[in-house]
Amino acid sequence: MGLTLIRKGGNRPPKRNPVVSLVLAGGAVSGGAFKVGGLKALDDFLVGRKITELDMYVGLSAGALLSASLAAGITPDEMIKVLDGTSTRFEQLRPVDFYNPNLREFATRPAKFAYDVATFLPSIGLDFLRALPKLPATVGPVAQKFVRHPSYTQFEAVVLSLLDHVSPTRELPVFSNHLPSGFFDNVSIERWLRRNLERIRMPNDFRAFARKRGLSLYITACDLDTAERAIFGPDENSELTISQAVQASSALPVFYKPARLNGVDYVDGGVRHTANIDIAIEKGADLIICYNPFRPFLNRVDSPDGEAPYFADGRYLSDRGFKVVLNQAFRTLLHSRLKLGIQRYLADDRFQGDIVLLEPRERDANFFATNPMAFWKRSETVQHGFESVRSTIEQNFDALEAVFSDYGLVMDRTAAQRRATRARAAFGWHTGEAAEAMVEDRPLRLVGNKGA
Repeated sequence: MGLTLIRKGGNRPPKRNPVVSLVLAGGAVSGGAFKVGGLKALDDFLVGRKITELDMYVGLSAGALLSASLAAGITPDEMIKVLDGTSTRFEQLRPVDFYNPNLREFATRPAKFAYDVATFLPSIGLDFLRALPKLPATVGPVAQKFVRHPSYTQFEAVVLSLLDHVSPTRELPVFSNHLPSGFFDNVSIERWLRRNLERIRMPNDFRAFARKRGLSLYITACDLDTAERAIFGPDENSELTISQAVQASSALPVFYKPARLNGVDYVDGGVRHTANIDIAIEKGADLIICYNPFRPFLNRVDSPDGEAPYFADGRYLSDRGFKVVLNQAFRTLLHSRLKLGIQRYLADDRFQGDIVLLEPRERDANFFATNPMAFWKRSETVQHGFESVRSTIEQNFDALEAVFSDYGLVMDRTAAQRRATRARAAFGWHTGEAAEAMVEDRPLRLVGNKGA
């Protein structure tokens, strides 16, 4: 199941002007592309009010870039064109926008290490010579005690006193301390978004943006030096521009260097929270549509007779190597935090709205196997996200329609089918059975007995 409904407002009469919020979690490059396709599918089902016409947008990491674009009026259809270079509103997102090498640190940090190593030995030699004249006065009293009362403890005191006096005060250069803080620099993402907001004459300031669009945009990051969440928005921290906030929010540790903005180092907002549903609640959202592209892969399923477990592709995840183990652990960490948050919102009597959580299916082997930073996989990942969400909505149409109708969102199956047909033709996607096969669970086969 790729859909979770948290219904807390079903017993209350609908509000006259309910606040509808879209909350987008991270997802890196492939997760962002997956969300674009999924948002396209969701938007196809909506008639009247569309996905770019909601009241509030909350995003982090890749979701921050998408939230800013949606809030600016860029539709999911247009985002797909941005990815393939056919958009007339935004420039194409290119590999250089994501993979901008951190050349400055790769050049300066090794040079600094070489300099520190070259000057270390002469420096400690000079320190030693400076310490020698005061050596008798420092070590003498301790040595006299050892002579009068020889023991291991007194001997240890002499040695430690000697070492403390003549040991270098300078820190030994360590190579790991001179490694670059990230392979790439995501300032290129900030430049891309800034140029394109200017291109469509949209303010790059949170408050001016809110006044022009009549909606609220919130973006989160993590302050590296305090480990606290930073919230940027029209009634929150608005010292950064929208494009800078997106840069801060998408600075994935190790892959990107921290984004130093206004004297603060920021890293990816996903370090602190998987999503930001709590922000939407605090800002008065009644209906929250949350899209999280990363969830753990269900590799083992018990057989119907309970005699043996089945494994996708006939292998344990650990058999596929370190990268797959890390991928599963990373997804589990993010998803478990989100589940705990959902449980808190369910038990919180202060929130009386509804939450719609969209996610990939737990046995979606194709998406699980996609490299999160694989820009070259964007086209097929967009289509996979589209077909996955479209299939999920079709299977749960009645339940989802009942939720949306309470908040003035109208769904239409016929319109969605018509738009899907046009999209598949326009973007050269698979049609018919080939499209449905993309979202089917991969066949499982028996590889061992229960407990193996």
